[in-house]
Amino acid sequence: MSTQAKTEFTDMESKRDDESKAGPQSGTLTVLIDPEDERRVRRKIDCVVLPLMCLVFFAQYLDKQSLSYASVFGMIEELHLHGTQYSWLGSIFYVGQLVAEFPAMYLMSRLPLVRFVAVIVILWGGICMCLAAATTFRSFMGVRFALGLAEGAVSPAFVTLTSIWYKKKEHPLRIGLWISCNGLAQIIGALMMYGLGHQNMAIDQWKAMFIICGALTAFIGILFFFLMPAGPETAWFLNAQERLIATRRMQTETEGGDRTDFSIPQLKEAAKDIRAYLSFLFGVFMTLPAPVIAFASLIIYFLGYSNFETMLYTSPAGAVQILFIWVGIFLCYLWPNHRCAITIGLTIIPLTGIILLFVLPLSAGWGMIVASWLASVISNIFSILLSLNASNTRGNTKKAIVNGLFFVGYAVGAICGPLLWNTENAPRYRSGLILALVSWIMFIPTVGVYWGSCVYENKRRYTVEVDIGEHMADVAGKDLTDKQDKRFRYTL
Repeated sequence: MSTQAKTEFTDMESKRDDESKAGPQSGTLTVLIDPEDERRVRRKIDCVVLPLMCLVFFAQYLDKQSLSYASVFGMIEELHLHGTQYSWLGSIFYVGQLVAEFPAMYLMSRLPLVRFVAVIVILWGGICMCLAAATTFRSFMGVRFALGLAEGAVSPAFVTLTSIWYKKKEHPLRIGLWISCNGLAQIIGALMMYGLGHQNMAIDQWKAMFIICGALTAFIGILFFFLMPAGPETAWFLNAQERLIATRRMQTETEGGDRTDFSIPQLKEAAKDIRAYLSFLFGVFMTLPAPVIAFASLIIYFLGYSNFETMLYTSPAGAVQILFIWVGIFLCYLWPNHRCAITIGLTIIPLTGIILLFVLPLSAGWGMIVASWLASVISNIFSILLSLNASNTRGNTKKAIVNGLFFVGYAVGAICGPLLWNTENAPRYRSGLILALVSWIMFIPTVGVYWGSCVYENKRRYTVEVDIGEHMADVAGKDLTDKQDKRFRYTL
């Protein structure tokens, strides 16, 4: 393609051709993008935007998992934790996150999103280091609550950032990539704790873990602040023509970019949208079983393994997570418009692990370890649900609200779930496993209702005639919602 923008427009409805066209400029001029040029620009975005997002998500999950590793290396004994106190250290983080979600919904639609996220990441890194200074259950609870406050906005913001930079069909792969960092953090975190545990240090090894994780997070936040562009139109790593291509390709999907205004009409629309409430339920039902991830280390430890063996046997759980995340991505690639069906199918994996933890004898050492790995496989479902939110929600304010509702549900589930995991019931944790089993059973029909609502809405929209030329002129660069854009189709 020449450096001069072409002033002709061709509309094609097929998904393959979607990648090769971009929306209109102001007035009647339009830009036709050569497919090779668009692929080149997308590769550049993948080389800068994706690694930065992956680094932040890696740091976030490493901070969360560090509590699990610290519990095996003397933290429980030093803080004199008993009963459900360790569970509360997990829950209080999500109390802070829940409190933060509602202000975050507003701030994400009012402030420059990238700068907001970067400052939050630096702040949470400093708070994480403060965990090493806590000496009592009460002080540790306070710092964990503050950590939850700081991290509350990051995941919803990442869903919005993904939809700013990538088209709908590109979402599963990109979200899967930064969600894969959950599993990578499990592997590296366990190995870090294993290495620290062998060192003679002036402070306890578990405290050193918090300091290292916090410092790494703050450093990543600084990188994010200076290197992450606000959007395609300001990308420092693209030239002027490439920025035009990056911007126009997103306008074909009525993506209005990062805005700094809060829309009351979009708030009202979200309040009337059943998919917003189903997104909330996704967060609840998917996260109620999640404590098995944090308690997997204790399950293995209380089976009689040493703390060092526990770290080694916990580490492969991250690899299992990554494996099944990519199974989910591959299935989405094979069947790009069947994400709901794929999500339902993937629930078989954690359900199998939970059932095995119920029925296997405690003497079945490796059987229990593998069962704990399978029961922890949640990130693949998490990534597909986030991709559905990114693909099926339009409008700056509405995206912030729907993503926020998902993570409100996520926080509610994460607060309530650990309370049924009492360390006095180790290593079976029967009440917690029952809750996890019921949650997955409730999750499946919830996804079915979401799926049905998208099918119904798409069928209704196919009966509405919309003039293509007028439509493209109306939507270009505007902050429209999925309801307002009559040619928008929901991903199933």
